Amino acid sequence: MDVVWSATEAGSRRFRPAPVPSDAAAVDDRFRQLRRRRVRGYIEVEIPEIASPRLAIGFRGEYAVIHLLVVSPVAQSFLLAGDRSVPDEAYVQVPVMDELARFTGDVVLEVHRAWELVRAFLRHGQAGELGEWRALRGPHQSA
Repeated sequence: MDVVWSATEAGSRRFRPAPVPSDAAAVDDRFRQLRRRRVRGYIEVEIPEIASPRLAIGFRGEYAVIHLLVVSPVAQSFLLAGDRSVPDEAYVQVPVMDELARFTGDVVLEVHRAWELVRAFLRHGQAGELGEWRALRGPHQSA
């Protein structure tokens, strides 16, 4: 399935928002490249053929947070519930674009599990099946 994505560049370590059309393998390659270099990263993906929402993953070290970005009919953002790899009351910082943002453990996932969920989204274009989504109330705060 063809996707459109933007991501942190391995060389500059900065988020490049320019959309890149490709197959899902290219996105997977970028994720693996960032992980091999131990670069914190941020990747946004969408599937234009089915008018999918945009999914974003921010990761740093062994932790990640997944955002669901919906633009229609009303712009909304959601965070995927965590996998208990971090206690709910703890905090983890992962990038949102180029800035580190603090998230509570209830929305933090182990990085490899999070990437498997993004890959599932890339295969099927369905975000609802990935888990429980929580509406984002304010800047980087879970529901």
